[in-house]
Parts: sequence; C-alpha cells; structure tokens
Amino acid sequence: MSQHVPFGETDVVDLAVIGAGINGLAIARDAAARGLRVVVVDRADVGSGTSSTSSRLIHGGLKYLERYDFTLVHESIRERHLLFRTAPHLIRDYPMLIPFYEGNTRPGALIRLGLLAFDTMALGRGRGLSRGVPVRTVARRWPTLSREGLRGAALFHDAQVPWAERLCVELLLDARRLGARVLTYTSVTGLIVESDRVAGLHTEDVRSGERGEIRAAVTVNAAGPWIDRILDGQIESRRLNGGTKGSHVVLDPFPGAPDTCIFFEAAADGRPIFVFPWQGRYMLGSTDLTYEGDLDEVVAGDAEIDYLLAETNRIFPQANLTPADVLWSVAGIRPLPYTAGVSDNAKISRGHTVLNHAPAYRGLLTVIGGKLTTHRALAEDVTDEVLRVLGKRPRPCVTRTRPFPGADTSDWPEFVRDFLRESPLDGASSRRLLQLYGVRARRVLDLAAEDPSLAEVVDKETGALAAEVVMAVCEEGAVTLADVMLRRILVGLNGDMGLSSAATCADVAVRHLGWDEGRARAEVAAYENELRRHRPRALAAAAGGGAGAGMDNDGRRP
Repeated sequence: MSQHVPFGETDVVDLAVIGAGINGLAIARDAAARGLRVVVVDRADVGSGTSSTSSRLIHGGLKYLERYDFTLVHESIRERHLLFRTAPHLIRDYPMLIPFYEGNTRPGALIRLGLLAFDTMALGRGRGLSRGVPVRTVARRWPTLSREGLRGAALFHDAQVPWAERLCVELLLDARRLGARVLTYTSVTGLIVESDRVAGLHTEDVRSGERGEIRAAVTVNAAGPWIDRILDGQIESRRLNGGTKGSHVVLDPFPGAPDTCIFFEAAADGRPIFVFPWQGRYMLGSTDLTYEGDLDEVVAGDAEIDYLLAETNRIFPQANLTPADVLWSVAGIRPLPYTAGVSDNAKISRGHTVLNHAPAYRGLLTVIGGKLTTHRALAEDVTDEVLRVLGKRPRPCVTRTRPFPGADTSDWPEFVRDFLRESPLDGASSRRLLQLYGVRARRVLDLAAEDPSLAEVVDKETGALAAEVVMAVCEEGAVTLADVMLRRILVGLNGDMGLSSAATCADVAVRHLGWDEGRARAEVAAYENELRRHRPRALAAAAGGGAGAGMDNDGRRP
C-alpha cells in the first residue's frame, strides 16, 4: 500500500513539498527539525528521478572554478566536509587522476593553477593536497593510460557516494523521525489557488485513485526537472527549467581498466569525462546534452553510448570496448535553470535559487537548480525563506551537525570494528551491510536472528539477505519490488540489474509481507518493465535481442 493520507480543509500544515528527490527530502528534514509541520508528496518512490542518475560524486566543485563560480565552490567544499562527518558510512575519499594531453583546451599549467586555488579554498576541509604527477610516474603507476601526447598529470582528492539512493532513504528516515510525513505514489493533480494565494495541493493516490488535498501555509515546488509541469496551467510563470541530459554506462572490468578514477578531457568536444571505479565495476560518464523530450522517457541513446566508449578507448588503448560490453546504462535530466541562447551547456549554473512567486501567488516557492553535493545547503536556504514567508522568527538550522540515521553513533570507527567482530556473516557481506545501512546494519541482523528464514541469501552476487527485503518495506518506505531492488537493498544495480534475484525477493514478500502470488508475478513484470529504460544487457539477452533490445537508436522505446 502507498502512504496516502487524506487531508480535510481544516487540517493546515506549515509546509507542503512537491518532490521526494534528494532536495525535497532534505527540505522536509531541515524544516521538520526547525519545528514546522511538513508533508512531502511524490508520484513515485523517493529518489527515483534525477537523484538516482547522477555521477555519484560528492565533489568540491573543482569544475566550477573555470567559470569563476567561487561561491558554489566554497559551498561545495563545505558541504562535502559536512557529509564526511554526518554520513561517514555513505561517503568515501575518492582520488582522481587528471592527465594533461597535448591539444587539450585546458593546458596542464592552467589545471595546476586551478588545483592550487582549490586546495587553498579547501584548507582545513580538504581530503589531501593535490600533487603533480610527471609523465614517468604516470607510465609506471598507470601503465595502460595512453601516453600519446601525454604532458603530465595531477592527482586530486574528492569524494564519492557509491549508493546515492541510500542517501535519499536516510533523509526520508530522518525526516520522518523528526515528524515529517512523506507520501510516495501520491501525484499532484493541481495547486489550490485562492485569489492571489496558493493554499496547498490537490492530490491523487497513484495506486488506489483516492483523491484528497493538502492545505498548507507554504507550498514548495521541488520537483526538479518537472517544476514547470507542476506550474503549467496552474499559475502564470516563465519557463524555469532548462535541464540537460546526462548519461552513464556501466561495465565489468575491461583490459587496461585503472584502479583510480581518471578525469580527462574528451577529444570530440572538450567535455570533462570520468572513468569511475565503482563497486567492482566501472562507470563511464557523462554526457551533457540539451534535452526537450519526454521527461518520463529519458534513456541513454546509442550516440551517447558510442561517444563514451570511443573516448574511453582513446584514453585506454587496450580497452577495445563495444556496445556489447555495456551491462546497463542510466540517464537523467539535471535540474538546471533555463538559460536562453546558451552555446555551451557546461556554462549553465549548477547553483540553486529559491523563487518566491509573491505577490502574484503568495505562499508558493519554486526551487530551481541544485545538485547532490549541496542538497543540505539548498534545504537550509529554502527553510530560511519558508520561515520568512510564514512570518516566524529565524530558527537555527541543525543539519550541519546532525548525523544521518546510519551514522547515529558517538564513534563510527569503533562501531565498524565491533560490528565486523560480532557479525555472523563473512567479511564481504558484513562490510556491504555497513556501507548500505551504517549502524542500522544491526537491525538487519536482528531481523534475521528473530526469524532464521530471513537469513536466506536472496542475491548471490551481493549476498543480500531476505531480512533486507522485509526492512525495506516495513521500515524504509518501499512500496514496489522496484523500490526494494533499485533504491533500498540495491541488488538491482548489480551486473544483471537483479533480474536473477527479482523472483526470489518477490517470494520473500509473499512469505513475510502479505503479498499474494498474483501480486508477486505482477511486481516482477513491472520491475522488468522499469529496467527497460536502463537498456540492461541481461534483459536484452533474455528477450533474444542484442544490447538495448526494445529501444530505437535514440534510446527511446518504440
């Protein structure tokens, strides 16, 4: 069942948030922590849109220096530092090698100068100083990297969040713990507009069709790339979203694959590209294309995949990658501000703004922009504005120091040592639980101890347990099998995107969560259908087609 709750006309909350992506969830958490009554609605699952299609980096904003966006760099460095302290189980240090090649649009000397400026700005909050790497050292340490035209390199320290989906889940958990209500599978059918005021939302439960309304003193439109769709036909507004399409591909280790992230300039268009080591595999990304298509049908196209493979083959001559090597792909729309006449999408600001629609539409705010790294800062800014609109005195923000639920311990390193020593699982399985759940990993083991059948391994590749399926639904807000697989236990992000374990996980739901056999079959079918936008090789093989079967050559469903 979804968590739809009807609201009567007399039940007015302080804040209604549209969108349960990372920004909407962060706003709910911050606002609830400051004593506001908050409701969040989303027509799908938490983090199921743009938040799950990023490059999975918590980066200090090195790229923004070339646009002289020092404010965003400073904010990104600060937020990265805070996440290392408040979510140490989800964030990890991530070194990157930046090679300099003859003919690059960004000369090595310029990059070194930028790194020096970055290190200076990050003083006391960095992950280690950048350092130059001469050609001979590159040849010895990264021998498979192309040396044709190589002029040197630099080693830079940033951060990665391997499981961005879990970042969203933990924001959900903390927002709820603070009193916010998060209603997934609840669509917004319209704004409640009363003269010059927006007084809340008309809603419909996606699964039952039940209609309701949420009356709120302030409504925040945090729907990411969908912000214009929320406003269309409801209020008069200029175009606000100008998001660009970013695509990535995932591969098994390939000949010459590096053990360090390589951040290099594409020969085709000068765009920075990453080759990311990620959970025993590799992610290549990303593209940055103007997109005017259907926001609900965003799929990596053949040309994008060819571009990423060709640039990787150029930088790693032994790779010889072809589309057949792609396990799956992911594409999403960055929630960027609409910028007319821009010739280079990289020049569009990656910062965020909070638009107050008053005086024409009092009580309505729209969030434009934002990115994974700075979600907390965005939420602080939005809540500050909400308090001003409500006419309330400023209240201190606590999220700069508040730990995420998975890091709610006085000594994280000590917890890790104790957990690994006491866990009945093997080392790899225990470390996986820690990386996904932090201190809540003990809850998984407790469920398995209470019911030994929940100690069953449901996915051979990851070692995920049946207890995780139960916890995902009972404690983490999952509604569908896709929610469980792709955004909770994350076996849907393994080599075959969880196709080999989907039926097993659905059977756990039959035995422990009250699903019947008919629902289990329907959930597996719906899960496979949702995977099609990722063009998984395993699904294409099962269908008897080639890579990306079921898509046309632009990556769209026919």
